[in-house]
Amino acid sequence: MTRLGNWKLICAVLVLCTATINSRAQTYLTLHSFNSTDGNDPLGALVQGVDGNFYGTTHSGGSFNQGTVFKISPGGTVTTLHSFCAQTSCPDGSNIGAPLALGTDGNFYGTTTSGGSNGYGTVFKITGAGALTTLYNFCSQTNCNDGIGPEAGLVQGVDGNFYGATYAGGVGAFGTVFKITPAGALTTLYSFCPQGFACTDGAAPVAGLVQGSDGNLYGTTTDFGAHSQGGTVFKITPSGTLTTLYSFCALASCADGINPFKAVLVQGADGNFYGTTSAGGTHSGTGTIFKITPSGTLTTLYNFCAQNNCTDGINPYMGVMLGSDGNFYGTTSSGGSNSLSGYGSVFKITPTGTLTTLYNFCPAGFSCTDGLTPLAGLVQSTGGTFYGTTSTGGANDDGTVFSLSTGLLPFVKTRPTSGKEGAKIRILGQGFNSSSVVKFGGTKATTIVLFGTTSITATVPSGALTGAVTVTTGTTTLTSSQPFKVQPTITSFSPASGPVGTAVTINGTGLMQATRVAFNGISASFTKSDILITATVPTGATTGKIAVTTKGGDATSATVFTVN
Repeated sequence: MTRLGNWKLICAVLVLCTATINSRAQTYLTLHSFNSTDGNDPLGALVQGVDGNFYGTTHSGGSFNQGTVFKISPGGTVTTLHSFCAQTSCPDGSNIGAPLALGTDGNFYGTTTSGGSNGYGTVFKITGAGALTTLYNFCSQTNCNDGIGPEAGLVQGVDGNFYGATYAGGVGAFGTVFKITPAGALTTLYSFCPQGFACTDGAAPVAGLVQGSDGNLYGTTTDFGAHSQGGTVFKITPSGTLTTLYSFCALASCADGINPFKAVLVQGADGNFYGTTSAGGTHSGTGTIFKITPSGTLTTLYNFCAQNNCTDGINPYMGVMLGSDGNFYGTTSSGGSNSLSGYGSVFKITPTGTLTTLYNFCPAGFSCTDGLTPLAGLVQSTGGTFYGTTSTGGANDDGTVFSLSTGLLPFVKTRPTSGKEGAKIRILGQGFNSSSVVKFGGTKATTIVLFGTTSITATVPSGALTGAVTVTTGTTTLTSSQPFKVQPTITSFSPASGPVGTAVTINGTGLMQATRVAFNGISASFTKSDILITATVPTGATTGKIAVTTKGGDATSATVFTVN
């Protein structure tokens, strides 16, 4: 049995998962009940595809009982795209515990926790039609230095590569962080616990990574850290330099939480990261929701089981996601107002920590046809509705797919959420046609390619500004829920040297929103346009590179400016 299976067994037997439920009426629909042959036990969140359908995975079930990849329409029609372990010894992999990642190419990328040619998991690509390609087999290196058992999903970075983690293996045998190209070339960026059994840097990462607006990757480990086995929050650069930002169980009785198990962090509009711990907190170890700054200052926003009989839910297995209204949404694996032990809930929490229970599972009693024990997070469709899964319950007790409408309006999503001028960006939404007009921060994109009514690829135009992306079709304008960041570039500068007071011309793109120009760290006065900055070498400047900071990010010159 995998670690995920063990976790479910613990939750079921020890009833560690108990919580709260409904505070106001919501439109909840059970879209599909799994029946084992089409999969069971969905553990990863759904992801919206370019065709407007949703794609997900089941941990087990399917033709060979080793898990599936499936597609489900917004109306609930399910298509099994792939059943794992289709051949002897499962060379295509088996058992998925993580969500898929939508690539900028429109394909999906994911991991299996076991199977593959070495039996220790794979990275795969699958098209929307179900054609699967195994990109990498773990434990391909001596002593499995490349990792074992990737229980975490992938995230595509702004460089086009995917980043992920393995639960075990690596030089330290306690897990790794890796980078893999869309073609399958894998690089191990970091091996946890390189210093031995102290493991102050953490161990066993099972949650996916998220790329912050600063370009670094942020994640969690489930075990160890500076305070025994509470787990950690870490930052890692794309080149592999890791910084431990926080070690859980730093307070008495682990009041700050422990074990951020599958909690993928999410960055809020304020630049901070939000996540959950599956245990710990001030109410008998029932879990927390926390906020952490990019520098590592942690604030506990909510302690579950704060209400009588834990009607607000307990033990959030997954993290939270950022809704289009700026609030965060998630699930608890147990608790809620239905029955003494509870069957889980869906909740909303504001950035300041006010929690509202939106739905309590199994309101009809022990039949639980709506599902129970949601062990995956939520996804918000561009239509505004939330979609999710339960690991058990439903008509066949094999789990469900559900939708929950809270009245939020349609919007658009960009993939990725940042890019340079000239980059091709995929936009997801609905109602698009050949007359649709795309704007980046108010600047019209002159090149767009339409993919049906639900997806557009647009080129970031010259003069684009960091801000909302809008798509106008007829009288309807849809706006991105998150700002698109236009990344700056520095292509050249002249002259190459000079004394203090020299006027230096800096050429590049995305420079209109520059907020700082520095010569080897010393700020300079400057004037700006989209493609050119004129800066004056400041007093105190020394020989070094020129850096430009904008609302969309930072750029540094490839060569140094010499101060005479």
